[in-house]
Amino acid sequence: MNFRNATMNDLDRICEIEQECFPVSEMASRKNLEWRIEHAYFLLLCQDETIVSFINGMPTNKSDLCDEMYDGEFFDENGQWLMIFGVNTPKEYQHQGYAQKVMKEVMHQFNGKGIVLTCKEHLIGFYEQFGYKNEGISKSTHGDVTWYQMRWEKS
Repeated sequence: MNFRNATMNDLDRICEIEQECFPVSEMASRKNLEWRIEHAYFLLLCQDETIVSFINGMPTNKSDLCDEMYDGEFFDENGQWLMIFGVNTPKEYQHQGYAQKVMKEVMHQFNGKGIVLTCKEHLIGFYEQFGYKNEGISKSTHGDVTWYQMRWEKS
C-alpha cells in the first residue's frame, strides 16, 4: 500500500469511483475533479497501481464549509483550514479499513489549524472516531441533502 497525489492520468478511474460512491445529485463533475487534481488536495491510497481509496478537498481560510467551495471558490493554497469534499472507496474495497487509512494520513499531513467536512447523519460516528466534533446541521445543501458539519482541530 502506498499514498500518492492524484495525477491527470488517474482522472478516468477517479470519475468512475465518484459515480460509484455518490448519487448524481451529490457527485463531483469531471471538471470539478480535474480542478481538484490540478490545484487542490487529492490523495490516493493504492495497492500496487490500483486505487483502493481517496480523499479530496481544498485549503481555505474560511472556517466553515459552504456549497460555493465545491466549485473552488475561497481556495487559498496557504489556507489554514482543509475542507474535505469526499472520502471515496470503491465498493469492492469497502469495509477493509482503507477509508480510515486515508483519513489518518490527511490528518497527519495537514499543517494548518484543522480539517472540516460534512457528512450524512449515519457517518457521524465514523468521523468522531478520529476526533472530529459534530457541529450540527451544516449550512451546505449540496445535492438537496441534510449534512452535518464535522471539525477536527490540530493540537
